[in-house]
Amino acid sequence: MNLSRFLEHWSIDENPFRAQEARHDRIFARLEIAPNSHPDFEKILGDLHRPATSVVFGEKGSGKTAIRLQIARRITQHNEKYPDAKVWLIPYDDLNPFLDWFCGRAGITGSSPPEKVAEVLGQLRLVDHIDAILHVAVPNLVDALLGRLTEPPQALGDQPERKLRNADAADKRDLLLLQALYDRDGASAERGRAIRKRIGAGRDWRRDMWRLAGFCGWLLPAMILVRMLWTESEMAWTNPWVWTLSGSLLAWIYVLVRFFLWNGWQMRRLAGQLSRELRMPQRSKESLTACLTLMRPEERERSLLPLDDLEDHRFAMVARLQGVLSMFGYTGLIVVLDRIDEPTLVNGDTERMKTIIWPMLRNKFLQMDRVGCKMLLPLELHGALFRETALFFQEARMDKQNLVEHLSWTGAMLYDLCNARLATCLIEGASPITLTDLFDEDVNRQDLVDSLDQMHQPRDAFKLIYECMMAHCANFTEEQARWRIPRLVLESVRQQQTNRLQMFQKGFRPA
Repeated sequence: MNLSRFLEHWSIDENPFRAQEARHDRIFARLEIAPNSHPDFEKILGDLHRPATSVVFGEKGSGKTAIRLQIARRITQHNEKYPDAKVWLIPYDDLNPFLDWFCGRAGITGSSPPEKVAEVLGQLRLVDHIDAILHVAVPNLVDALLGRLTEPPQALGDQPERKLRNADAADKRDLLLLQALYDRDGASAERGRAIRKRIGAGRDWRRDMWRLAGFCGWLLPAMILVRMLWTESEMAWTNPWVWTLSGSLLAWIYVLVRFFLWNGWQMRRLAGQLSRELRMPQRSKESLTACLTLMRPEERERSLLPLDDLEDHRFAMVARLQGVLSMFGYTGLIVVLDRIDEPTLVNGDTERMKTIIWPMLRNKFLQMDRVGCKMLLPLELHGALFRETALFFQEARMDKQNLVEHLSWTGAMLYDLCNARLATCLIEGASPITLTDLFDEDVNRQDLVDSLDQMHQPRDAFKLIYECMMAHCANFTEEQARWRIPRLVLESVRQQQTNRLQMFQKGFRPA
């Protein structure tokens, strides 16, 4: 019997238990948050009017990515409801480009010896993570100001340019500084010019006048001087006008050197210093030079730039971002960290994950004002965390971070989740069914709850039900057309899935 015939009999238009990854799961996207949520979701999310940090540990398939997507959905709903108290979402869930750039600067690639990779990753600092987070947030802000689509979608309200044009000079300077340092590498200079035009920052006419003078101002005195020397070659140097014109040419040469060669060298030197300190944003020295050249001297004061590894300078950058966003009704930031085990240079290695995450476990960072960091971490890091010293815990203050030590699911919770997915996949107008209806009468609700309880998490629960349906269809022909799954099939598949999980936990097979 074909599985599609089985689903058609029950008026199910799409297999509810086929998808295993929340990012690619259409059914998950159609579900409302409530029936799809883990009981700890509200604790993890917290109060969006006062964003706070949460640290969550969960196994593969336990729903961390689903929680990340639900957080994004809830923030969207919150922003629509409270346009004057919105939350800006920063998805810090793809570390691959940042780690590749960071290690590539040291000549490390995926084929490098493991000890070399571990050594370079061990040099990661908290300021590097803050730079990377800003490198995610600022391009989205610039895209929104330029009227381009952002991912995730972020709204600045009506006529954001007018709000910025009416802003004070400090807020404009902060936006231009953030754009220069943390925008995308490719077209950052062009985007900087567009932002300056939109917010009314305008051009630096003083610099342009000096540039025009440097290029053109020497032509007239040079032509007169050459003519005088040509026509009065013997008596030329006794003529005071010759000396005057020669002095003028020397002055223009000074202008050329001072405002082009010297300033250009200074900008390249400053960009080199910034490039050495900004190790996680993917910014080249040339791109930084082009952006810094656009700025007025007062906009790029050295005291404003992160030219060292002091954390206070990075926290000041976050505060500048908050100040700019506050003009558009954003009162908080939420950073969501996920998929830490997936980057190529990590590849699920616990020690490398620990090396990357531990610098962020600092109370000063996790308790920033109006910033919530949602850290969705693999369960392997849980044991490593609790093997740390008392000094580490004193600095991390995990008691203040809304800690969820194990993102676990009971059989009853998984049963309700399966029923919610079934209801979502029913054909419109069909009679409602539950998971129990798919099985024989000798399989009751408690039998299914007990079987799902052994799966521990949604991904494996869905595999159990999916394999039950597949095994049932394989045992009957179209002519027999038996529409309920027997107890024997449930018991057989449950045993197979339990063995699979045990083998996976012992490291003898993949998930």
